Amino acid sequence: MIMVVINLIKDLWRGLHFVLSIQFWRMALLWTLSVLVSHFQLLKDSLFSHKIVYPRCSSSTFPNTPVCVITGATSGLGFSTACKISKEGFVVVIVGRSEQLLSETIRKIKDLNEDAQLKAFQADLSSVESIIKFKDSLRQWLLDSNLHCSVQILINNAGILATSPRVTAEGYDQMIGTNYVGAFVLTKLLLPLLENSPVSSKIVNVTSFTHRAVTNLQVDEGTVSGKKFLSSKHYPYAQVYEYSKLCILLFSFELHRQLTQMGKSHQIFVNVADPGIVKTNILQEVPACLSWFAYFVLKRLRLLQSPDRGKDSIIDAAFAPPGTSGAYFFGGKGRTINPSALSRNAKLAHELWETTCNMLSATPFGNE
Repeated sequence: MIMVVINLIKDLWRGLHFVLSIQFWRMALLWTLSVLVSHFQLLKDSLFSHKIVYPRCSSSTFPNTPVCVITGATSGLGFSTACKISKEGFVVVIVGRSEQLLSETIRKIKDLNEDAQLKAFQADLSSVESIIKFKDSLRQWLLDSNLHCSVQILINNAGILATSPRVTAEGYDQMIGTNYVGAFVLTKLLLPLLENSPVSSKIVNVTSFTHRAVTNLQVDEGTVSGKKFLSSKHYPYAQVYEYSKLCILLFSFELHRQLTQMGKSHQIFVNVADPGIVKTNILQEVPACLSWFAYFVLKRLRLLQSPDRGKDSIIDAAFAPPGTSGAYFFGGKGRTINPSALSRNAKLAHELWETTCNMLSATPFGNE
């Protein structure tokens, strides 16, 4: 009992420190405003516009057993998405850091769907070397199995919100390394398997409405790697998270443009999914008293969703009709909205692409 009281006092004390920080109020005010802007777009489009609503297409058109790779699939949105796609006849490859959690995830999905075809790979999505090893293992597994050596859907869902600075093996900020750089590396490495698909393949990058809070992005190696944030006196975790989600958007649209220029836009489609506010483990580093209060308020405002509901935009993007590319899915039911104007800046997206490639050239990725 005494320990419970002590832990409660410690949590309240941490909560007070959080409330007094600029980053907390940035999350509380700007992030709430950002999600309201997205919902306002949905409302406006439903009332005044005839924006296309994309129906989900069936997986029955695949001549072989299709393969879907999902990162961050051991909990929350990734888990719900893996469950749903396993019911669509896909072999679902789940990627995560913890071998124990991967085993538990396979057991849980099998309990819900005994016919699920699953394969787990352990990989740290913030480590370039770990991602390369995963790519090699995945390719070898496909060659050794009776599956076609290709991938039909790649869902880059892995993401973290770290409230303190951490460094990856390459010296990058871990939040940017996981949320953006890891997705960039994995996507580029799996492009040959996506191109090898006998039918059109899809890349779905999971982003967040929080990207709207970024009004300016300086594209240099210090920002893209996150090193400039690591040296800050007070780690700007809210801004770093926003930057990482804007970067994944810019990368997605630049990849879409490059595939179009190479004449491959009919073969690989790239879309973005924004699940909105979902009750997951994303706030696990925020004091429990504050995360509880945040979820309480958001639920009363009808903005909070369960992972099972939040996954809808991801599924919409993954099963959008062939030819759908460069779209921003939000709100489920096949609906799309416009992301921020900054995320659509083609010059900025190209600069980010070049800077990221140059930065990664000094890692093992440069030899791939």
